[in-house]
Amino acid sequence: MALIDRIALLLAIVGGVNWGLVGIFRFDLVAWFCGGQTAAIARIIYTLVGIAALWCITLLFRDRDSTRA
Repeated sequence: MALIDRIALLLAIVGGVNWGLVGIFRFDLVAWFCGGQTAAIARIIYTLVGIAALWCITLLFRDRDSTRA
């Protein structure tokens, strides 16, 4: 798996955990960590997570090589 795939997957997981916390506890971890939803760093993180999720869609359609070196 390429480095960009791993980074995208990690960011998508962070986003998923954050949405789980919002859904269950009404707690936005990114907003709490960054000082609110409108903080510039929070908006950057939200944007990166969204881009990463879109990138992870490509993982579903890639051909997998059955042999590994």
